[in-house]
Amino acid sequence: MPPGIFLIDAIGPFFRGCEGRRINWSKIPFTRLATSGPEREMQWSGIREDLRKFTREVAAAGFTAVTLDDLAHLAAHRLHDEETAGRIEVLREEFGVLFGIIREAGLELYLTSDVLPVSPGVEAAIGNVREKLEVYYQELVDGLLGDFPQISGIVLRIGESDGVDVKDPLRTRLHVRNSKETNRLLHELLPIFEKHGRTLILRTWTVGAHRIGDLIWHRRTLADALKGIDSAAFILSMKYGESDFFRYLPLNRAFFRTPHRKIVELQARREYEGAGEFPSFIGWDCEQYARELQGDANLAGISVWCQTGGWHRFRRLAFLENDGRDFWLRLNTQVALRIFRYRESVEDAVAHVVGTEKAPAVLELLRHSETVVKELHYIGEFASQKLFFRRVRIPPLLHVYWDCLFINHAVRKVLRHFVTDPERALREGEAAYALFPRMVELARSAELPVADIEHWRDFCHLVRLARRYYFLPFEPELAERIRASKKAYKKAWPSEKRQRYRIKVNFEPFKVKRQTLGWLSSLLLRRQRGYRLFDHVFTLNLLGLVFRLFRPGKSKAVPKFLRKSAMGVETLFR
Repeated sequence: MPPGIFLIDAIGPFFRGCEGRRINWSKIPFTRLATSGPEREMQWSGIREDLRKFTREVAAAGFTAVTLDDLAHLAAHRLHDEETAGRIEVLREEFGVLFGIIREAGLELYLTSDVLPVSPGVEAAIGNVREKLEVYYQELVDGLLGDFPQISGIVLRIGESDGVDVKDPLRTRLHVRNSKETNRLLHELLPIFEKHGRTLILRTWTVGAHRIGDLIWHRRTLADALKGIDSAAFILSMKYGESDFFRYLPLNRAFFRTPHRKIVELQARREYEGAGEFPSFIGWDCEQYARELQGDANLAGISVWCQTGGWHRFRRLAFLENDGRDFWLRLNTQVALRIFRYRESVEDAVAHVVGTEKAPAVLELLRHSETVVKELHYIGEFASQKLFFRRVRIPPLLHVYWDCLFINHAVRKVLRHFVTDPERALREGEAAYALFPRMVELARSAELPVADIEHWRDFCHLVRLARRYYFLPFEPELAERIRASKKAYKKAWPSEKRQRYRIKVNFEPFKVKRQTLGWLSSLLLRRQRGYRLFDHVFTLNLLGLVFRLFRPGKSKAVPKFLRKSAMGVETLFR
């Protein structure tokens, strides 16, 4: 790849000392940032120190730019209420110092922005008048770029907003609903970026809400959204697959369907695969994607997420741990960069990071860990299926989600419906688990965090028991073994010793019959990207209306992690 943009998120320093059993890692927790008193200087002094360390390390590794959150908390506006305006003024002062630290490290700076942020003052003055809201947002962008010459550009997120757990009075909302509105927004904003000589980076990721919800994979939606966009100030940013950061996803062909410059998004801190608690290595996937993207993708660079993503209790901070606990995060991050920027092989990139002496043992460990992730965490036959519901591609991993393992009858019925060769799934899982003794041995010989492998081993023991429950005839003895193993896991890894997975066990019968489940899946799910007539009539329209009327997403029958984290399950039905 020629010289380009090599981005990495720099939000880690803002999470130092973050309390709570479960943390929202989607962006900086602004509500916990002190804006007055002695606490302000103490907290911001720590953030500055951590940011200096972080920027030195990532610049030395070869990154050229960082992303920080966000426009909403740094853009002044006359319509903000007094309290919000005062808080923004303090944040502008403190972030101005941080911007200087980033630039001193030789790095460019990009700010993220959801479309669209509002404060109580803005809501009181404008309400929901779309035209006025869009003028207000243009003024935010124009003012911010004029006030902070240190900013190289803005990363625009149009398909997601603040999670339901965010209590900040300055909140973001989903504003853009279809490709026509997206196109109009881009045409209105790009002259502002061109005037200031900055870059607008549009992310295609959405949570599936509204008609724009299929932007990440639907070729017509993407083409209509970008119609007439021809500016040197514009870059398109896309996750490598058609869903979130999962395995078993082929490269998104949208990289080759538009002439615009593009950034491919990668995740080093795997939010669905332990978040750095164990070696969920991405090197071979990156190597495959990099090879495919050497065609006519017009790739401008990469964006590596080393900290961002997910709602979970795992809290390792990339490039900021003094005891080496961030090793797996560093390894993924640096290997991904070296593959894309310097066109190195996985073997050469790993050797560069760990040294040539340790490289053989580390590479063998990583090959085994790749097998464990793909054949024990995931169930290959299910993960390989292309399934769509409404405007989203179904995740290839259902039973392990963020920091939870679900062992219940509902998951059992769903997996038994989609997996036609359970014997193979059982054999693959057992074979993968058998690799742990060798992995522990390799970690010890290479002086890597052995406890991480041992914790992963104990968790994966529960994963393989769960797989037996999913695919073998039910026996009370297995249920008791699962309960006993859960108890032993919690005892071996007490919360004061390290963060661990939550094991959600419930053997109560799921009331939906298997035949009914099959009938519903054939109606509601499709195995093609394009919509069926049934989708246009029912799934996309009537079903969404019914869901909004009866609001089952608020029911306690819906798992708490779907109700209380991210944007809530009902967002999917907008």
